[in-house]
Amino acid sequence: MKGLTETVNEVSKLSNEIGMNHDYMEEKVLPPSSLEGKVKETMHNAFWDHLKEQLSATPPDFSCALELLKEIKEILLSLLLPRQNRLRIEIEETLDMDLLKEKAEHGALKVPTLSKYVLNMMALLCAPVRDEAVQKLENITDPVWLLRGIFQVLGLMKMDMVNYTIQSLQPHLQEHSIQYERAKFQELLNKQPSLLNHTTKWLTQAAADLTMSPPTCPDTSDSSSVASPSPNEAAKNPEPLSPTMVLSQGFLNLLLWDPENEEFPETLLMDRTRLQELESQLHQLTIMASVLLVSSSFSGSVLFGSPQFVDKLKRITKSLLEDFQSRPEEAILSVSEQVSQEIHQSLKNMGLAALSSDNATSLMGQLQNIAKKENCVRSVIDQRIHLFLKCCLVLGVQRSLLDLPGGLTLIEAELAELGQKFINLTHHNQEVFGPYYTEILKTLISPSQALETKVESV
Repeated sequence: MKGLTETVNEVSKLSNEIGMNHDYMEEKVLPPSSLEGKVKETMHNAFWDHLKEQLSATPPDFSCALELLKEIKEILLSLLLPRQNRLRIEIEETLDMDLLKEKAEHGALKVPTLSKYVLNMMALLCAPVRDEAVQKLENITDPVWLLRGIFQVLGLMKMDMVNYTIQSLQPHLQEHSIQYERAKFQELLNKQPSLLNHTTKWLTQAAADLTMSPPTCPDTSDSSSVASPSPNEAAKNPEPLSPTMVLSQGFLNLLLWDPENEEFPETLLMDRTRLQELESQLHQLTIMASVLLVSSSFSGSVLFGSPQFVDKLKRITKSLLEDFQSRPEEAILSVSEQVSQEIHQSLKNMGLAALSSDNATSLMGQLQNIAKKENCVRSVIDQRIHLFLKCCLVLGVQRSLLDLPGGLTLIEAELAELGQKFINLTHHNQEVFGPYYTEILKTLISPSQALETKVESV
């Protein structure tokens, strides 16, 4: 049995997920390869085999079938909207369990007829996305396989209803999740007054970073200013600090967090896994964009003007980079060989001059150098992606995409996805913990520096 603390933590995580993810969907699918998945599959198979034996017996044993019909009835009723009283009465009458038990006792229970009724009701109640699955069930003649299929599709329909309800209540759930998370954190803070120590250090470092290196993405309404100004311009026009600027810098610093640093901000502990996933995605995009930029310099716009060719190189690079973290040199070697071969063959197929031996060697060498952290192309791409994310926090994703720095246009779709995830996470976190950040930042930003008096969501 789960402890109270573990249960509260799970509820908090679910609340956080629903509040942060506007496209939250509940999915109850176990990986077939998992132990739990295998055990569940074995038990299900045993049940359906037992049902087949019962229905094939002379006389038939309907005990398992009745249990199935009872559960099917409950699911159908759960799918009804409050106003669908006529259908509710019809289902109650057709699947009256007392009447069905009486028929079963007299050997007069017609499972195929009841299954047909259930199918008709499913076709009436299912979402359009399930129409095809329900239609396929109509072609099944074996009563056991039909019941099994009905049960599986009903499970999907039930999940559809859960997701529909979540989406309908999303604004209310988001507001509730903000209040719930803040209240739970306050309870912990009351018991442990030092709970914001790491958060204070995190914001202090962000403010120090801004003082030493002024922001390069101005908060203006001119979309053309998304591109990074020169260091000289930034130095001549240093911007006064604001809570939003400090928080934006703090969030960006989390994407560079040293895994050995245990002083992770308390207010972001629930988001740490998501931040690590974003960091991994950012790292992969850095390598991918670096590979594309180097490759394009050897083949020009002839190949890279084709979206199909670029997408193919992306797929190749992404699949070969799965082991990059553990074996960077080996992974990038595979990438360099495959990309070089793809460019060579594509040029040849188009009737153009293929890469010379020297160019092919140079291309592979430059691609392999990307494995080094100090590689200049990789460093520039990394800086530009971080600048893009900073602009996303200030200007939003769409405006930040209007004037992408060189080298990033080929990964525009991937950047948009990364930027939106980053904004969703930071926005929800500020909604929950904004009052705490405001109090901390009052001690870090002097009145002469401050542009704002409280934290505002970016």
